[in-house]
Amino acid sequence: MSLESDVVAMLAAARAAGHRLALASTEQKNEALRAIAKIIRGSRGAIVEANTKDLERARSQGRGGAFVERLTLNDARIESMAKSVEEVVALRDPVGEEMESWKRPNGLEIKKVRVPLGLIAMVYESRPNVTVDAAVLCIKSGNAVVLRGGSEALAANSCLAALVAKGLKEAGLPPECATFVENPDREVVQVLKRHPEVIDLIIPRGGEALKKALEGSAVPLLPHFDGKCHTYVDRSADLKMAEEICFNAKCSRPSVCNAMEKMLVHAEVADRFLPAIAARLKKAGVEIRGDERTRAIVRDARPATEADWDAEYLDLILAVKVVDSMDEAIDFIERHGSHLADAIVTQDKNAATRFEREVDSATVYVNASTRFTDGFEFGFGAETGISTNRLHARGPMGLSELTTYKYVISGTGQVRG
Repeated sequence: MSLESDVVAMLAAARAAGHRLALASTEQKNEALRAIAKIIRGSRGAIVEANTKDLERARSQGRGGAFVERLTLNDARIESMAKSVEEVVALRDPVGEEMESWKRPNGLEIKKVRVPLGLIAMVYESRPNVTVDAAVLCIKSGNAVVLRGGSEALAANSCLAALVAKGLKEAGLPPECATFVENPDREVVQVLKRHPEVIDLIIPRGGEALKKALEGSAVPLLPHFDGKCHTYVDRSADLKMAEEICFNAKCSRPSVCNAMEKMLVHAEVADRFLPAIAARLKKAGVEIRGDERTRAIVRDARPATEADWDAEYLDLILAVKVVDSMDEAIDFIERHGSHLADAIVTQDKNAATRFEREVDSATVYVNASTRFTDGFEFGFGAETGISTNRLHARGPMGLSELTTYKYVISGTGQVRG
């Protein structure tokens, strides 16, 4: 058989299993998730062993820094995976929820009811925890899922997918509901995007190469690509608060999409704010790249180029610009951001309100770190991604975002005249 026929057969099996999952009770789905959490905790050794193979291969290829950090699984991250599964168990099942209802003058009763999307293909890079997050959210929302992780995490992804399949089987659900594509051939992605008759949605999580690979997809896409998050320190900011927020946004985990990549500072507070935050950032290993006004204050900062204003570093690098007004800050964010997460630090309520209204991002923060843009932090248990789209879903995508709806109409024999 060809690669295409193999993949299509796998998709067809997953779709058929999805029909059973869509009709499963909440308790049966939760039983599967509880089993998965227990199996993950009991398989730490196997998970770490598989991840070690991926890490060794990455280092032998000269990979390091943020890439290896995203790839790494340790006891804390494995426990976090298991806890996120349990968080999803505790969440309300959206399937079958009546969103709204009304009665027409002719007596017809119309209900709008949540239903699963169908078969979702997750195409993702680097972070093996996505295997578990995506699988459990799809299971709880009644969707079958095909998991296509990057080759850099093949061993860990394969191990985790097998654990998910085991949990499904223990609960009496088809393991094909969460199908992992073992074949690392890049042509697999091309096959996926050609078959809308079996796949209802592709959710891509990755960089420019993945974005390019999915161009011209016949299957609808709900992408999660760039972060490029900004924090604007306003003229009325509490500067100590701003320091804590900016340090957290850049340094708590620089390799993820909700980390701050650009910091904008109002000219009226730049002389007081920049020396303290720059010293703290540099002590943490952050390389600062600044415009001329920033470098006049932080003299060892590197000159920022035009490319820096559009960069997503995913590393301990920060671009800093001094601005004269909120208008300039908002305009800069609009031109150089990706509309994922942007923040203002201010004590001025009018400034906060303006920023909330005028910054067109999926998540907009006032006096808080952009690092909270995350399904777990939003109470979703986990996430399948963070969408910057405007259609269907925006921001961290949890259970409700993995559903669509249908109309159910009840009558008493009405016919249309």
